[in-house]
Amino acid sequence: MRKVVLGLGISLDGYIARPDGAADFLFMPKDYSMGPFFATIDSAVMGRKTYDVSRKMGGGGFGDSKMKSYVFSHSQPPGERAGVIFVNESPKSFVEELRKRPGKDIWLMGGGELARDFLKDDLVDELYIGIVPVLIGEGIPLFPSGFPQREFTLLENKTFSKGLIALKYARVRKKPKRK
Repeated sequence: MRKVVLGLGISLDGYIARPDGAADFLFMPKDYSMGPFFATIDSAVMGRKTYDVSRKMGGGGFGDSKMKSYVFSHSQPPGERAGVIFVNESPKSFVEELRKRPGKDIWLMGGGELARDFLKDDLVDELYIGIVPVLIGEGIPLFPSGFPQREFTLLENKTFSKGLIALKYARVRKKPKRK
């Protein structure tokens, strides 16, 4: 089954971006590569605010990639435009349909509100978090409140230069009891 992997960078105090959406505090040291992660995915899912910030920061090459990009939005009509597919259905029905199609894992790349919705519906199978050693004091939290407790187990932790730590966790789901 295709896994949904929430993967992104955060500050040491748990923020994915500054209050204005800027992520200028995030960095990738030379000894860190996203290549192995990108080899495992073929779809990216994000919220509209993340999409807008990414485009403003020059990350608008969505149509140039072999990766399918999906943007959850209540303000944009559904359909494919500018190299992305806009979606306004529930995360649960969207993921159920996407998992039926052949492919690699699905990257849930942001933002916090969409991550919360995916966690509410228990759709996140793995967390892949890069923690940079910077405290920014305020911003957009990776995990805004409003979802039930979820258990994860550590799969991998790696340290890189400049203090970056990459953590990979798998969702622990209790198996239904047989009667």
